Amino acid sequence: MKIAIYGYGNLGRGVELAIRQNPDTELFGIFTRRDPKTVKTLTGAPVYAAQDVENYTADIDVIIICGGSASDLPEMTPMLAKSFNVVDSFDTHARVPEHFANVDKAALTHAHTAIISAGWDPGLFSLARLYMNTVLPDGKDYTFWGRGVSQGHSDAVRRLPGVKDARQYTVPVEEALAKVRNGENPELTTRQKHTRECYVVAEEGADKALIEKQIKEMPNYFADYDTTVTFITEEEMKRDHSELPHGGQVIRCGKTGLDGNHTHVMEFSLKLDSNPEFTASVLVACARAVIRMNSRQIFGCKTLFDVPPADLSPIDPEEMRKKLL
Repeated sequence: MKIAIYGYGNLGRGVELAIRQNPDTELFGIFTRRDPKTVKTLTGAPVYAAQDVENYTADIDVIIICGGSASDLPEMTPMLAKSFNVVDSFDTHARVPEHFANVDKAALTHAHTAIISAGWDPGLFSLARLYMNTVLPDGKDYTFWGRGVSQGHSDAVRRLPGVKDARQYTVPVEEALAKVRNGENPELTTRQKHTRECYVVAEEGADKALIEKQIKEMPNYFADYDTTVTFITEEEMKRDHSELPHGGQVIRCGKTGLDGNHTHVMEFSLKLDSNPEFTASVLVACARAVIRMNSRQIFGCKTLFDVPPADLSPIDPEEMRKKLL
């Protein structure tokens, strides 16, 4: 399978490395909006200008699009789905139906196949929720994220006046997590489920008290959470906060029995050293599925809900039944 990467940030670099771990895949190259001459890749892969991508339709089996969900993917994925099979990691949950419809129209019209919103949430966590709801229809879902770096929230802090750099960690409240795992089915507010930790490098002379106030009162990001703000040096940021760990748990508590007298707890959890590298690994598996589905003339936009699990794997069905079933 010849895979191209469109966009070369943290996620694009993760895809570049994931392809090396999958012997049935080959990296065709990387497409960037920057000057290709200025881009140095991790593996020496060739780099092309994004505007030239249409010149390579005969050479590429699938494109993994590594852009941001806010403004990149809503434009890039429908555009590229007209000429290629595509995979993206669109993660703005509220806008998934709109994005799906736009990509579906483009892919169907041109007999291509697309998988959107692949990764771990949305993605693997979504599948876990589906399986859990199917098995335990009488129950309640809980999703906890972290402890991990939220790149969107970190960016929101970095945009404040006087902030030179920042990292924000989302942290599950252990007491709430314990109650869920005990099958207590608690009613939890946003504040009761997670806290937020901000590590900030302030510019020289900046008003740290004002920065802290602005962070804690920021609507849609921090106002609904118990938030701590810690000011550190650039050296401490580089030493202690240069990685991008993440993870979390999807848990469903459900009841069975004549009077609902038996409680069951299902849990799917992830602990990730590198959020972008793990997400990239999911995207490469989805690229394999896209090519297989397209070969069976399954066109249009799909999510992981629509993908046969066997299509994700390089293992042949007989070996799969022997080793994994």
